[in-house]
Amino acid sequence: MTSGPHPESPAPTDDCTVRHVLDRVGGKWSIAIIVAATPGPVRFTELERRIEGISRRMLTLTLRNLERDGLLVRTVHPTAPPKVEYTATEMARELHDTLIALTHWAERHRPTISAARQRYDREQHQPGPQPPSD
Repeated sequence: MTSGPHPESPAPTDDCTVRHVLDRVGGKWSIAIIVAATPGPVRFTELERRIEGISRRMLTLTLRNLERDGLLVRTVHPTAPPKVEYTATEMARELHDTLIALTHWAERHRPTISAARQRYDREQHQPGPQPPSD
């Protein structure tokens, strides 16, 4: 059996490794934007209101990166002032269900993970057995 790229997939390039793709789509801002844009076109200000804690600069950078990666389409409508909308591509819509499942998993397990962290921190700060002194 030979290994190599899938016949229907282009060979990966150095600038687009699996790690890069996962880092991009796994970022907290990317997840929030993809989830918000999947139901239909969404405007910048709408995203800014929906995504708690994101700065305008981070929203702008993340939108550009998602557009560059083919996950969003940016449409500028010729109005005064210009109306800009972002729409999830088919690839992003395919990813949406996975992101929703991951988000629900995190919500379900957040209390358990928090308790585990607290338990670990308590145990790490307790003095352990001391080595014998000479």
